[in-house]
Amino acid sequence: MSEDNKRREDSMRKEALLYHAKPTPGKIKVVPTKKYSTQRDLALAYSPGVAAPCLEIEKDKNNAYKYTAKGNLVAVISNGTAVLGLGNIGPEASKPVMEGKGLLFKIFADIDVFDIEVDTENVEEFIATVKNIAPTFGGINLEDIKAPEAFEIERRLKEELDIPVMHDDQHGTAIISAAALINAVEISNKKLDEVQIVISGAGAAAISCSRLYQACGAKRENMVMLDSKGVIRNDRENLTSEKAEYATHRKINTLDEAMVDADVFIGLSQPNIVSPEMLLSMAKNPIVFAMANPDPEIKYDIAVATRKDIIMATGRSDHPNQVNNVLGFPFIFRGALDVRATKINEEMKMAAVHALARLAKESVPEQVNIAYGETRLTFGKEYIIPKPFDPRLIAEVPPAVAKAAMDSGVAQEPILDWEKYKDELRERLGNDNKLIRLLFNRAKLDPKRVVFAEADQLAVIKAAQIVYEEGIAIPILLGREETIKELMAEIEFDANVLIIDPKSEEENDRKNKYAKVYWEQRKRRGVTYYSSQRLMRERNYFAAMMVNEGDADALISGYSRNYPSVVKPMLELIGMAKGTSRVATTNVMMTKRGPIFLSDTSININPNSRELTKIAQMTAQVVKMFGMDPVMAMISYSNFGSSSNENATKVRDAVAHLHRYHPDMVIDGELQTDFALNAEMLQEKFPFSKLVGKKVNTLIFPNLDSANITYKLLKELNEAVSIGPIMMGMSKPVHILQLGANVDEIVNMTAIAVIDAQQKEKLELENENSK
Repeated sequence: MSEDNKRREDSMRKEALLYHAKPTPGKIKVVPTKKYSTQRDLALAYSPGVAAPCLEIEKDKNNAYKYTAKGNLVAVISNGTAVLGLGNIGPEASKPVMEGKGLLFKIFADIDVFDIEVDTENVEEFIATVKNIAPTFGGINLEDIKAPEAFEIERRLKEELDIPVMHDDQHGTAIISAAALINAVEISNKKLDEVQIVISGAGAAAISCSRLYQACGAKRENMVMLDSKGVIRNDRENLTSEKAEYATHRKINTLDEAMVDADVFIGLSQPNIVSPEMLLSMAKNPIVFAMANPDPEIKYDIAVATRKDIIMATGRSDHPNQVNNVLGFPFIFRGALDVRATKINEEMKMAAVHALARLAKESVPEQVNIAYGETRLTFGKEYIIPKPFDPRLIAEVPPAVAKAAMDSGVAQEPILDWEKYKDELRERLGNDNKLIRLLFNRAKLDPKRVVFAEADQLAVIKAAQIVYEEGIAIPILLGREETIKELMAEIEFDANVLIIDPKSEEENDRKNKYAKVYWEQRKRRGVTYYSSQRLMRERNYFAAMMVNEGDADALISGYSRNYPSVVKPMLELIGMAKGTSRVATTNVMMTKRGPIFLSDTSININPNSRELTKIAQMTAQVVKMFGMDPVMAMISYSNFGSSSNENATKVRDAVAHLHRYHPDMVIDGELQTDFALNAEMLQEKFPFSKLVGKKVNTLIFPNLDSANITYKLLKELNEAVSIGPIMMGMSKPVHILQLGANVDEIVNMTAIAVIDAQQKEKLELENENSK
């Protein structure tokens, strides 16, 4: 391992420890779902009111689903005997993983989780423990239990409990890879019942994958399985019943021999065990699922360079076709819970397989294309399974699972209105931060050089370290070099990044070059060459010129100075984009109902009606940049003409202009904020509005006061994550932080700056090509 990689791993380790320890230990907590502010509330929540639901449940234990959280509560249970790639580390050490699994359940499917770590390796004791606590839960997710005990534990619990039980290590990878295999076989013009399959690995996941592939149509006699001793043959002694199930009669011993003329390789074993020569010995159009993590059985780049006809999948997010369990378990349990299934059976797992396989063949939403930097993802060799960030997953997989539960007779609460159910599922996505993950993923696809104008501030350096180590951006640090290096040493940011001090003599040539360009641009506006030279000693002017002259791709500033003082040099040096008459800002607030864009939060103090139309149009473009369709409300203190005051009429006039000249925009107003955000109120009072039946995601405010106050209230009182202010209308990617922004906000804004630079670069290329 190189020194640079070792330092990066050490830094990641320390950051991971800090992440888990601060500000509150762990990753999950219990949050009340009912009011508790008054004595009456407490009397209903506990004594004496709680007796009423207790007695109802005593009469019929199924009433627990009606009066408690049981129906949306899953236990993630482990004894820590087979954790990730860490092995048998014990129950306490496995707890961070189980909490992490709980976090994934919540953010992908809105399922609550209690993690349970059981201190026993005895199968009977483990089963007894789970059975004794099962009344608490609507489902059981077994996790990180070593084979062969895992098989017996799951089998027994499925038989002896009346709630869904699934060992995700076994079935998660099996379900996702089976969907990918069905599509890969189709693309390769082969048949599943004819392909020769090599499975490297014989643990719980490998056995489960093999069984599910058989259920999909593969033949057992066409499979060869290997463990650490080599090919599992039927003449080998002391095989477990699971390994014996896949023992082959073929007289071969090694992976090299097994791979000859094989159609499919399934890797659930160790990194770098497949050689290019092995790939070359495989049949035409080979299918290779190298799923060892974090390093696959053969590196993706080597595999695709060796065989141009290969269909390749891995467990990694930085390559096409990621086999990721998060595509399965949250949505399978969601469907099972929603019909109160008594188990997760083979029919339900198969329904998930086919739902995932079908989804990969459908047109991909623009939001997903944008997130992964694709012009258009289409079904083919590099897209055989959906992406983990695909918002359609929650509305496609759980209904398929729920229907299979109903058809197979294990559902106790059948769904009658499927479209209503799908709408409810989509609504569950509104309470997470998927948008931020999408932003980071998109920025990483093509990181840009971002100059940080205030790099002698600790928060800025911390943010620069994160974006560098995450591959979001290539930071350029401006400020006093000695101070910057001291701060970097303090946080162990040991990387070869460019540090520039605009005041140092070493930068005189660059300063003089920038000064001359600036003077040429503004010499008829009272600017002298001497004053230009003096200005280039100031970081914001120097940073802006770096972007102007192509020495950097984007700029971040504003952490230590008030907003107007930073905006001024940007407007002077960078200027507005061609065809733009206004500069404005928007903030994205990550709220419980989903992301909401608020404009203008920082620039225009009291815009007139025409300026409001420009702000709305620019904001719509930013919303689309995030892969969302803008649904916009123009906010006021009045509703649809209820006031004749000029502050209300300017909003009304702006809406009228947009309705007339941009009828395709989904926008209406003037509206009070509650009517804009409360669909039922809007439908009841103003059924004629263009926003009826739609979910508003963008608010255009009548002035700076209202917009700025609103976003800061949301941020401080509701702890809503804020991304912004995002500059709109500038000719270059320039973004200005709010004074004293925290590290996360700086990181988020850096991702925005990178995406902005990507967009502007793409637009320039399109313009050049059209000439």
